[in-house]
Amino acid sequence: MFTVDPKSTTPVYEQLVECVLRDVSAGELAVGDRIPPVRALSAELSLAAGTVAKAYREMETRGIIETRGRKGTFIAQGRDERDDAAARAVVDYLAVVADRLHYSPQECVALVERALDRRAQG
Repeated sequence: MFTVDPKSTTPVYEQLVECVLRDVSAGELAVGDRIPPVRALSAELSLAAGTVAKAYREMETRGIIETRGRKGTFIAQGRDERDDAAARAVVDYLAVVADRLHYSPQECVALVERALDRRAQG
């Protein structure tokens, strides 16, 4: 589910955020799905717990995940649970990809519009 590339120029905590955003966008993670605790994920990926915790704090700040005390950490639920989380994940992931490819906001909008047009036609 989660993978990181220690040789990447993208910080590991950002890679973890991108993994969650990608998985939500792809439907592999849904609103309300539980994600591994910080310590479990850090052990699984051989990362420092602080690195994973930083990714979780970033995602919580952005409303991607929510912590429910001892119950764990889950993909966030919004007013309309699925739509809000999915829309945030898609927008966040698009922003990351657009930034890496040096696309302007206008280019991103044009790409999304073309993709939706193709989908509607076919």
